[in-house]
Amino acid sequence: MSLVRLNIKGISYSQTQNGAYALILNEMDGDRKLPIVIGAFEAQSIAIALEKEIRPPRPLTHDLFKNFADRYDITVKQVIIHKLVDGVFYSSLICERDKIEEIIDARTSDAIALALRFKAPIFTYKNILDKAGIYLKVNPNKETEEQDSILVDDMVVEEIETSIKDSYKDKSLKELNTLLDEAVANEDYEKAAKIRDEISKR
Repeated sequence: MSLVRLNIKGISYSQTQNGAYALILNEMDGDRKLPIVIGAFEAQSIAIALEKEIRPPRPLTHDLFKNFADRYDITVKQVIIHKLVDGVFYSSLICERDKIEEIIDARTSDAIALALRFKAPIFTYKNILDKAGIYLKVNPNKETEEQDSILVDDMVVEEIETSIKDSYKDKSLKELNTLLDEAVANEDYEKAAKIRDEISKR
C-alpha cells in the first residue's frame, strides 16, 4: 500500500460538540482533506506546537515526552496513520535509537502533537484517504456560512481562518500584548493564539 504525506491545514472548534475539535490534515500532493476529531487538550498542544511564538511557562505532556526522548537519544522519524475502524483513526510512531527502529502505537492526536515537536513527517495510506478524505471548498466571495463549512460526523467544521471571530479589533497593540502575556501566564493557549493572530494582522 502506498503512503501519502499529509500537512496540517488547521484546527477548528466544533459548533455542536462541547470540548471537541477537528484537526484538518491536507494531502500534500492533492486537494483532499482528512478531518480527525480530537479533544481540547490535544488541540491545545498541537496549536502551541504550530504557534512558534507561544511558549508555555511549564512543559506540557508532549513537551515532556520530547525532552525525555532527547535526553535518551530517541527520535521520532515519522508518524503513520495506518488504520480506520468505526470512525477511529489508529497511528504509529516510528522511533529510532542507536540506529534501531521501533514502532509504538499511539492515539492519532498524540502522534501528531509529537510529530510537530520532532519535525517528523505525517503519512497515511492511500486507501484510508480514499475512504475518509473529503474535498473542503472555501469560497471567500460567498457570504453564506454553508460555503465555508462541511458536515463531518454531525459536526460542523469550519476552517480555522474563517472561524476566528473575536473582539480584539478594538484593542490597542499595547493592550493586546498585555492580554497575550496574561493568556500565556494563565496557560490559556487557545486565547493566546487568537490574540497573536490579531497582533500579526497589525
